[in-house]
Parts: sequence; structure tokens; C-alpha cells
Amino acid sequence: MKLINISIVGLLLLAACSNNKSADKTLPIYGEREPVTKTVNGKTVTDTVYQTIPAFKFINQYGTEVTEKSLDNDIYVADFFFTTCPSICPIMHRNMLNVYQEFKNTPDVKILSHTIDPNHDSVAVLKKYADNLGISGSSWWFLQGPKETTYKLAESYLVTVAEDKNAAGGLVHAGYFILVDRQKRIRGTYDGTKPEDTQKLIADIKTLQAEYKNNKTT
Repeated sequence: MKLINISIVGLLLLAACSNNKSADKTLPIYGEREPVTKTVNGKTVTDTVYQTIPAFKFINQYGTEVTEKSLDNDIYVADFFFTTCPSICPIMHRNMLNVYQEFKNTPDVKILSHTIDPNHDSVAVLKKYADNLGISGSSWWFLQGPKETTYKLAESYLVTVAEDKNAAGGLVHAGYFILVDRQKRIRGTYDGTKPEDTQKLIADIKTLQAEYKNNKTT
């Protein structure tokens, strides 16, 4: 009996250590960075300034304007797609539905899907697309704006989109999901066509939430 009790205590200690490691986990910060020297309380200190997502303005599937300020204090996931995409987009958004279902009732987690074919993907088309996926509410926005603006913004997310008449649908884009924190910094990239990457994204969102809860993210 004593041996059994010792084994149980050992397992509990192991589980506690595992939970502590999970709680202590932090995500990397992606993109360019630069050191900045400043004076704080009379002392010279060097801080790191990280690349952030710049200001933007788009219209969502409800005809409502969405800017970077609409996401203040939010964690969000971004991707780039077009509704007539015959290749990876349907797979990506089937996987993204898992993220939506996990966090649709969490007010500070959002999903942004930017169309790279705004000439076709009007507000009405995006609304129909969202409805067909079963999306409602304001946790997943499908965004439309000028093509040049969208393509430029994609560079800030470290992904490439381009027109290519030889590509399926005439457009080329990376099928990545990009995780962005409250400071508009990139914290993770995931292959949206792979279910296992989507599960990692879900886990990393929870890790990022824990960072804020434990006041570890500045």
C-alpha cells in the first residue's frame, strides 16, 4: 500500500511539473526587430522594438468598417483567400472552422480572412460565403478592400500573394494562418491545410492567453 501511495505522489508531482512548464511557456515573436536605446530613470537602457502589423481599413461581410483599432486588446488569426479559389482555400477554411468553434464565444479572440480578389468578392459575396460556412456573430470577419492595399498588408504578415495567370484561379497565395498578439506582433505561423497545424494554433492561442493572464507579455 505504501508503494502505491508513493507512486501516486510521484505521478502527481510529475503532472504538477508538467503543468508548470505549460504555464511558463511563451511564444516567439516573429519579424524584424531593432534595438532602441533610451534613458529610464537616469539610466541608459536598450529595448527591442518588434515588427508590428500596420494600420489598415477594410469592410467586413456585414458592411461594417474594420480597422486595426477594432482589434485593440484582441488576439487574432489572419489568413488570405478568395471565394472562388479551386485549390487550398476550402481546405484552409474547413480547418479554420475548428479555431472558430473553439473561440467563437471568447470576445478577445478574432479571425480575419482577407480576400485577395476584391473585384469579385464583394460584401454580399463574402456574406454568402460566411453563411455557407455557418459563421455568425463577430468573431470571424471576412474582409474586403483595395487589392493593392491587401497585397501590401500581406507582406507585413510575412506572406506573399500575387496574380499569376498560370495558377489555379489566377492568383497565388500562401495558405498560412498567422497568429497576432495584442501588440500587433506576429507570434506564430501555421500551414492552414494541415489539421495538425490547426491544432497547434489552437494550443498556441491558449498559451498566448496564459501569457497575458500571467502578465508575461509586454
